[in-house]
Parts: sequence; structure tokens; C-alpha cells
Amino acid sequence: MTKGSILLVDDDRLVLESMADWLREKGYALDTANSFAAARSAIARKRYDLALLDIRLGDGDGYDLLAEVRKRNADTTVIFITGYAAIDTAVEAIRAGAFDVLTKPLIDEELEMAIERALAQRGIAEENKNLKAQLDLRFGLENVIGHDHRMLKIYDMIDAVADTRATVLITGESGTGKSMIARAVHRRSSRRDKPFVEVACGALPENLLESELFGHVAGSFTGSTGDKQGKFLLADGGTIFLDEIGTASPALQVKLLRVLQEFEFEAVGGNKTHRVDARVILATNEDLSKLVREGRFRQDLYYRVNVINVELPPLRERISDIPLLAKHFLDEVCREAGKLSRGFSESAIVAMQRYDWPGNVRELENVVERAVLLGKSDTVELEDLPRAVIAAGPASFEPVAGRTLKEALAGPERRIILEVLESNGWNRFATAETLGINRTTLYKKMKRLGLDESRRPIKAE
Repeated sequence: MTKGSILLVDDDRLVLESMADWLREKGYALDTANSFAAARSAIARKRYDLALLDIRLGDGDGYDLLAEVRKRNADTTVIFITGYAAIDTAVEAIRAGAFDVLTKPLIDEELEMAIERALAQRGIAEENKNLKAQLDLRFGLENVIGHDHRMLKIYDMIDAVADTRATVLITGESGTGKSMIARAVHRRSSRRDKPFVEVACGALPENLLESELFGHVAGSFTGSTGDKQGKFLLADGGTIFLDEIGTASPALQVKLLRVLQEFEFEAVGGNKTHRVDARVILATNEDLSKLVREGRFRQDLYYRVNVINVELPPLRERISDIPLLAKHFLDEVCREAGKLSRGFSESAIVAMQRYDWPGNVRELENVVERAVLLGKSDTVELEDLPRAVIAAGPASFEPVAGRTLKEALAGPERRIILEVLESNGWNRFATAETLGINRTTLYKKMKRLGLDESRRPIKAE
């Protein structure tokens, strides 16, 4: 197993050959070049973990070669080799982007240590890159599930506003995923590498909430024995997400209005003005316009926070997304619990799509987790679901008026498949994926239920 891929460049044939033999003995995958032109050709053909470059080459300059490496593959680490040791040379090389500068004649131990340090740093950088990619996957739009046309509009809106400084207000019932949308906005913005600070405004009493947001100085109230930095300062350069903003007191609303307009505030009990650069996202499950009419929410603050409004639909209004969401949660639970599951039975899917989901997506996630952990088979059956979900099933899933269970389910099943077909523009591949079934099964169901594409309604132009 090789330790890493290296390009060695030196126009001294003896130095090149002896170093190449030594590096190969050490287990490195090595290519060599004895000129500037040969090195350029190698860099164009292949990506290397590390490049060892002689600064002075007969037909070119090592600094120009460094620029070529940066242009072709910015991840390649560069170590310069020179026979002309000088402090100015080392400073210039580091400024140009070299990781290190080694002086000829090279000492084996020194060279090996420099290579190991360079490759270790590269490994850390790659690991950080992967971690950021995982964060993007976990908190970015890729983790916001849904093909419903309203959700597709929300995705477009997020992409449009993510990299602006505009205040975003996310509204919707509890459990619809407001926190996830806020994180998706942050992850898709240029602030993604800065802090994302979340504050549940409804979880703290008024006096503590102000201190939590803006900080306090020692002695400002009973028990404040030291200075405290608030969440706004912690979010400087990043994003602060204020959930349940409708619960903010009148005094706090005044202070929030100033922060949103001027990005300035004072800590509780302090007189020093702090200036902050933080993108503000707010969320509420209340009707703020109603609170304004009732005098419980400042009108000027309402107009200030309602710049961009992302309204999340309740789960009961996007039933075509339920199979997709359920499958996503199923996969997560199985992965974390080390279990295997083939999916959901038809009756389980139909019951879930007919249930009202007062707790929305959060409730669905909990129901799927419970069903997987307590279920006895490798398929989530109707009886694995809570009683309230089972009770929502068509005709309680019992044969009615001489009909079999299959006949009783046909009507709801046809409506569900038709809705998903229409939401996907009658794309049967996308419809099968949304419903969590294979295409052959979908074709058979469409034929049995009389869902021929030739009967697709033609819209007037």
C-alpha cells in the first residue's frame, strides 16, 4: 500500500535518481521530471498529493511551476528544494504558497519528516472538507425532503435569498421543520463556515431571554456575578435563528428592532455599544399579523421581520410527500439501530396518508422510529402504527358491505397515486420513487386502477 503520490522535479540527474530510489523504497508512488516542460506535462496528466520542486530549473522557474500546480490542482501540497539557502528565499516561497523549503544536500530524515508533515496536513484538510460536505448534507437542502409543488417553490426561494443579508421569517405549524429550513439557508450562504446560533425564545423567561441574546455585565441583576457574552455576539459573521419570536416581550421587541435596523445593541446593565454582523432568521407558529392587530406585536417590527416569508405547509396538505419522508426516516432509524427493513406495507402507507398529523413531520419521524424499533417483521405493517393512525385508515381497513380489503383500499389508493402522478407531471419513474415502490409495481397498479396516461387531463393553453 502506497503512502501517497509524489511528483519529484529536479534537473540534476544524479540527485533525481538517488532521491527517486529512496522515496520508492519508503513506499511512495513516485513520478519524476527532469525539466520544467516535463513537470508541466506530468501535472497536466495526473493529480498528485505532493510535489517536490527544485526552484531553479534549466528551462524554467519553480515558482512558475508552483502556479501551474495551483491552477491544475489546488489540493496538491508543494515543497521547494533549493541549493541556494537564504531567509529571503524561504519567506518568498512560503508567501507563494509552498508548504516548506528544503536545502540541498538533503538529509534523509529531514526530507522524510517534511513529507510526512505535508501529507498529514493534507489529510487534515481533506477530512475537514469531508466534514463540511457532511454538514451540507445534514443541514442543507439535500435533507429537506419533499416533491410537493409548494416545497419546490420553497427550495427556489431558499436558493434565491440564501446569499443575501435579507431577514427571513419562517412560518408554519409546530413540527413542520422550521429549524431545518433555517439551517438550510445558512448552509447555502457564504456564511456557512461561520457560527449558526439557535435560540428558542419561548423556552426562557423575559429577563433571561434578553441576557441570553445580548449578554449582561456583572451586577446587572441578582446572580449576575460576571460578564456574559450574548448569542448575537456569538453569531457575529454567521447566522442567528430566533425561534418562537411571537413570544418576545414588548421591551425585547424594541431592542430587536434596533438590532435589525442598525446591527447595534448594549448588553443588559452595560453602556458599551456592540456592533454585530449577523444574518437574522426568525420563526413562529403564530399569526404575527393577528398579534399586531391585538397589540401584542409591534407593527414596525413586524414589517421589518417580514421581508422574506417562507411559509411551510402542514404535512396533511402534502400527503404525496409522506411515503418519501417515511422512507427517509426509516432508513435513518435502520442505520442507527443496525436493523434491516424492506419498507412499508400498502395499508400502512394509506393509513399514514389519511392521518391528519397534528404534530407534522416531527410526529411522523417519531411514529416511524417507534414502528421500526417495536415491529416484529422486516416490513412496517399497519398494526405497527399507533392506534390514532390506524383509525384514520379507510373504513378502518375492514371489509365493508361485502367488499374485500383490497376493494376497500382501491379508492384511496387510486386518489393517492393520481395525486402523485399529477405532482410529478405524470413522470412514472419519479412517481414510483416518491411512493417508495418499483416501476413495475406502479405500472400494474395504474393498469388495475384505470390510470392510463391517455386519460391524463389536457389543460387549456
